[in-house]
Amino acid sequence: MHEITVARGDGIGPEIMKATLHVLKEAGAQLKIHEVEIGEQVYKRGVLTGIEPKTWETIKRTEAFLKAPITTPQGGGFKSLNVTVRTTLGLYANIRPCVSYSPFIQTKNPKMDLVIVRENEEDLYAGIEYRQTPDVMVSHKIITRQGSEKIIRYGFEYARQHGRKKVTCFTKDNIMKFSDGLFHKIFEEIAKEYPEIENEHWIVDIGAAKLADKPENFDVIILPNLYGDILSDVAAEISGSVGLAPSANIGNLGAMFEAIHGSAPRRAGQNVANPSGLLLASVMMLAYLGEAKLATQIHEAWLYTIEAGIHTYDIYKEKNSKQLVGTQEFAEAVVKNLGKKPTQLKCPIYKSTSKIVPIVTEHKTKIDRKLVGVDIFVYSKEKAAEMEKKITGIKFDPFKLQMITNRGVRIWPEGHPETFCIEQWRCRFIAKDLAKPQDIVGLLDHIVKAGYDVFQTENLYIFDGVAGYTSSEG
Repeated sequence: MHEITVARGDGIGPEIMKATLHVLKEAGAQLKIHEVEIGEQVYKRGVLTGIEPKTWETIKRTEAFLKAPITTPQGGGFKSLNVTVRTTLGLYANIRPCVSYSPFIQTKNPKMDLVIVRENEEDLYAGIEYRQTPDVMVSHKIITRQGSEKIIRYGFEYARQHGRKKVTCFTKDNIMKFSDGLFHKIFEEIAKEYPEIENEHWIVDIGAAKLADKPENFDVIILPNLYGDILSDVAAEISGSVGLAPSANIGNLGAMFEAIHGSAPRRAGQNVANPSGLLLASVMMLAYLGEAKLATQIHEAWLYTIEAGIHTYDIYKEKNSKQLVGTQEFAEAVVKNLGKKPTQLKCPIYKSTSKIVPIVTEHKTKIDRKLVGVDIFVYSKEKAAEMEKKITGIKFDPFKLQMITNRGVRIWPEGHPETFCIEQWRCRFIAKDLAKPQDIVGLLDHIVKAGYDVFQTENLYIFDGVAGYTSSEG
């Protein structure tokens, strides 16, 4: 008997969860279910995260969390519940298989069979955002060595366990040389530990184009959080329907399973939604719990149902389908087909020993770190010429003004009058030698006294002789 937490969610969530639990029950899954309420109604009670404290305790004391989609209200400072659960519980690995079921489900990519391994805790999804001026919003992109090592190693371990031959990394490190550059660098380091697995790297824009054009050329793809979220939806859709794709969120101390799609409130209460994404997520959950035989049986029944042409509206095509059914009728069809095996579609091989061991990063960075300057961000409606005159007139040892930029574009020195400017300015001051924190405080005092509103500072460091910041070229 496995104890799991279940949340029925919002929109189409209750319908697809009902269908999923029906299949699990009829298949003989030994589950003790603890139901919790999360999502829209909890948000409306004033809980900004959409999840109450008592619910955390239920999730933590059970073996897995099976969650239907939820709706996050617009505005009001509400946080994404998915992001909150993933980061709070350390569910660093998001696993999203995207498979073609041709010729039974229409697709232009009949040989597609890949897995997206998405980093789940960092990147822009950390949710650290600010409104710095009336017209400027900023999001912080966070990429760490520890977070990157965990997800990249997980991806290679997943490939090894599941007999996959190639692992591909997507980043945008030709532009984001520090953040995405670190992710790519760690990928290259870890890839050397898995010589039997082919590895490659693509810049994410051309990589995404190749994924959309020839997905059969990919096997396992490892990506930072944002790219992984976007491209796993693209991959699921081009496989046949986003409604087919499951998702597992794995950590060292727990796991959450869900469909990759949203709550689709426009389809709620109509008994039309495809429960396949959540049902296949529950199959991944059974495999995680060590119930490989049962996971295989349910997946085979689902594949048999697809082969039989029993389809929900999102995948129904007269050319490929034989019977249009609703949410609950589809679940009933899967139940009737328990014990049957597909004749053409290949079922994944589930193993009771397939849970990847906890991945802990042991790396301890030892590096010489020296403070050499500061970027000071100010809010001002001044024109560029007036801004230059006043800021260049501020003198404070040991600093010397190196540049002024606007939206990352250099305005001084050697700026161009054609550059469009807004009210957010960055002033870079570099010390003649090394700087001290108290020196920065003194410089800030001078800038404030000059009449400027300072809303952000970023200290500039040299790490082992290499600048830890982008160049003065803007």
